[in-house]
Amino acid sequence: MDKQDLFHEIASIDYPIIDADAHVNEPPDLWQKRVPKNLLDRAPKVVSTKDGDFWSFDNGKRMRPLGLTATAGLNPVDYRPTGRTYADIRPGSFDTASRLQDMDIDGIDHAVLYPSVTLTGAATYAEDRPLQLACVRAYNEWLLEFAVPSDDRLIPLAIIPTTSTKDATEELRWAIDHRHRGVIISAFPNGSLDPKEEDAEFWEAVAATKTPVSIHIGSFTANTSGGKHPAYDSREFLAGAGATKAGMHAMATASQLIHCGVLERYPDLKIVLVESNIGWIPTFLEQADDMFRRYRFFTEVLHQMKRMPSDLFSRNIWATFMIDTVGLELRHRLNIDHMMFSTDYPHSGCDWPMSRGVIEKDFRGIQKTQVRKMLCDNAAALYGIRIPR
Repeated sequence: MDKQDLFHEIASIDYPIIDADAHVNEPPDLWQKRVPKNLLDRAPKVVSTKDGDFWSFDNGKRMRPLGLTATAGLNPVDYRPTGRTYADIRPGSFDTASRLQDMDIDGIDHAVLYPSVTLTGAATYAEDRPLQLACVRAYNEWLLEFAVPSDDRLIPLAIIPTTSTKDATEELRWAIDHRHRGVIISAFPNGSLDPKEEDAEFWEAVAATKTPVSIHIGSFTANTSGGKHPAYDSREFLAGAGATKAGMHAMATASQLIHCGVLERYPDLKIVLVESNIGWIPTFLEQADDMFRRYRFFTEVLHQMKRMPSDLFSRNIWATFMIDTVGLELRHRLNIDHMMFSTDYPHSGCDWPMSRGVIEKDFRGIQKTQVRKMLCDNAAALYGIRIPR
């Protein structure tokens, strides 16, 4: 291959760079301004303490520090899970004009938006149906207001509730009608971690509209329903963080989706695995295919699946990545049309304002056409982002 066909320097990029996984830090008064008065006491609110700002859920039943969701611009030696306040953090976390300025500084043209408060799912708000639904709608409405003034640079994705399949489907339809570009689920549409027949209503609506459905790390686990989180200063937290970024939870989620038959039944589904990176995918698919060849004849999947797991994954599942040079080296074992670069701004996985330096280092030596797919074309096609030609 001619060396001119290989990517070597960021200056050669003449197309928009799309961040397929960026975040907001929700404004402190988001829910206090928007939910019905009878729910205000239990709605999320920011509590200022000597240890920094904390989000309080359900009138203090659960507390979460601002800390690691707002580290953009910090050196990792200065990361702390507590001690940060909204007055300290970059306003690009929650202010549109400031966000666009930060993207310009970082060389990012478009960003697909995920939450921070509800990263593990809508049940973070509460299991209580009226409160959860009110909080979900409040966030989804606010996110549109945040994104619309950006001239399509900020791509909004709606949160889906976990209270029932009916509620999930209704919020999906509302989101589509109001021009959200995709939705985020944290459990199966019925609200549990197990698929049920009633989920068909949601999947049918998703497939009919070809709406991308995202699953972010931290969801589709026991934490989705308020499970215990390890202490941030514990070795369990560090061990779990590394394993999660290496695909530990995503493997289980992908396996569930593949083997429950939903991808077989709905070939137009578009599932996005977010922030779990891509290096794990080839070995996962090799083993899934091998087990399918050996064990399908005595399991119920014999009547649910006709295609190999790797075929279903390649057709129906997209994935985002950040620092994953192993995944890039294994790109020939992946559907490269479904792999998307991301920054994680303003969370602790981001390298703002040095994302272009990361790109130049990690993508060096890869075919230019493949680099363009991962930095731009794949996300543009998935979310309907207009790219000048």
